[in-house]
Amino acid sequence: MTDSLKPKARAADKRRRLTAAAARVLHEQGVERTTLADIARVAEVPVGNVYYYFKTKDDLVRAALAEHSANLDELTRSLDELPDPRDRLKTLIEAWVSRRDVAARFGCPTGTLAAELDKRTDGTLDVEAGVVVRQLLDWVEGQFRAMGLPDPDDLAVTLVSAYQGMSLLANALRSPDIMTREGARLLRWLDSLKATDRIL
Repeated sequence: MTDSLKPKARAADKRRRLTAAAARVLHEQGVERTTLADIARVAEVPVGNVYYYFKTKDDLVRAALAEHSANLDELTRSLDELPDPRDRLKTLIEAWVSRRDVAARFGCPTGTLAAELDKRTDGTLDVEAGVVVRQLLDWVEGQFRAMGLPDPDDLAVTLVSAYQGMSLLANALRSPDIMTREGARLLRWLDSLKATDRIL
């Protein structure tokens, strides 16, 4: 019985490694420049095995999006352990800033992938990337709502837009300091919000 589980466990491990590698390589190289061989090399899986788990590159892009979604779930679950929603948002910003060097080199993992997929004509994977962005927006909105602030959906768009903008600028200018400065500005903004405030 134990022996029969070993191949399944090995297969699950290979798939997990390929999914994590897809998320990393697609972020670093982009969809068009990435080959299945690139992903296989990073995952340390023979390239022929990739086709057993993922028939096309689009399947790997979907896997990468699922990985981004799972990483976001893991992050927000850990943030949800904090009792104060304002502290949750501040810790989220600090997590973004802590990855400033990666953002300066490659941009936001989900944001850059969403922008690249939007240029394609098939119109499916870009929608799937939007689902991951929506996942972040919904969680952020929930924090503003828990703070008792009016217009929590607009506040969520403001915060997530600021993150995407600072990631884009840090990447375009290769300047991690942009993430640091803008992150500090966002923290001050959060501290300034009161339950009576409305977004303009």
